[in-house]
Amino acid sequence: MNVVEVVRFALRGLWANRLRSLLTMLGIIIGIAAVILLTALGNGASQYIQSQIAGLGANSITVLPRQPPASAGTDGRPLTEADVEALGDPQGAPDIASVSGVVTSSVTVDAGRASTGATIVGSTPTYFPGANVQIATGRAYTEADVTAGRKVALLGATVVEDLFGANAAPVGRSVLVNGVPFDVIGTLVPSGNGGGLSNPDENVLTPLTAVQGSLTGFGDLSQIVVQARSTEAQAAAETEVNSILDRRHGIENADDRDFQVISARQLADVLDQTLGAFTLLLAAIAAISLVVGGIGITNIMLVSVTERTREIGIRKALGAPPSAILGQFLVESIILSLVGGAIGVAVGYAGTLVPLGDFRPVVVPAAVVAAVAVSAAIGIFFGAYPARRAARLRPIDALRRE
Repeated sequence: MNVVEVVRFALRGLWANRLRSLLTMLGIIIGIAAVILLTALGNGASQYIQSQIAGLGANSITVLPRQPPASAGTDGRPLTEADVEALGDPQGAPDIASVSGVVTSSVTVDAGRASTGATIVGSTPTYFPGANVQIATGRAYTEADVTAGRKVALLGATVVEDLFGANAAPVGRSVLVNGVPFDVIGTLVPSGNGGGLSNPDENVLTPLTAVQGSLTGFGDLSQIVVQARSTEAQAAAETEVNSILDRRHGIENADDRDFQVISARQLADVLDQTLGAFTLLLAAIAAISLVVGGIGITNIMLVSVTERTREIGIRKALGAPPSAILGQFLVESIILSLVGGAIGVAVGYAGTLVPLGDFRPVVVPAAVVAAVAVSAAIGIFFGAYPARRAARLRPIDALRRE
């Protein structure tokens, strides 16, 4: 018996029990669809978060103060303008392009008819490229504004909408920040991410001296924003930041630092590892349903062998070799798996087309190939035992079976 005849007998056997065959394939369909959909969700979430982190600036490094551990034996030193000057020295930090001292404070912004809570961010013009801040309308403040301490401000997208409504043009108007008047000179491009620090859309950007002179006083800095010269130089820039601040703050052990360095690169690395593990976990959970589907195939094929024992006996009595019987039942199992796998791929891909808020699932081609390969392997593995059992039946015993 040739291969074509084996396949023909297998298809005829499946068609004769098509409802049972369809129900058997459901486990494979659900498992394959789940693997594709869950890996697509994990990959989509990873790409979405990576794009959000990129909004912080590929070369951006943020230095935050922190309380050192009790073992350090000190309360630590704050971040100061002197630290900014030291980091900005090209001799000591050749991989740093710019440094900006930042003072932040929670404030209430009033536009007369409406008010809203916001975070005021006082800094210098280098803050805009350093923090990857994009201007939507108007202009950025200048060094002259900083030197003169002019009370000018740029409003984040959420602040603009809360105070003036959607699609408003606030440039040229005045707002009260904790009762202090500031002239609006620009608005910021919507960011939609916080990067774990604050949401830029809820920020009000002003010259550092204006914030210090009217709201916070000339004290310590809330953070320092550093821009590396390039993405390739970011790791070296981080090393220079740590080295300079360690020396200035008298820190000998990295665990005793009174500051924390955060970069987009660090966040991306951590999230890559976390999301990678999460995606693998989702795929492993989905793979369990594939095993269940394979067990279902074994069960149904065993039932099929039992029901068709007399048929097997007749075929053997007419001269069909054991290899033909083995091939028929093995091909039936493989067809169930492959057809179920193909339908599962289609269902999984269709599921990724459903919009899920701000990010879309991204199908991983390797997951599709792996899913199809696994479905074929399931057909071979879980169909082998029933097929061998059918092939080993003795014709005389099979013919006696009612």
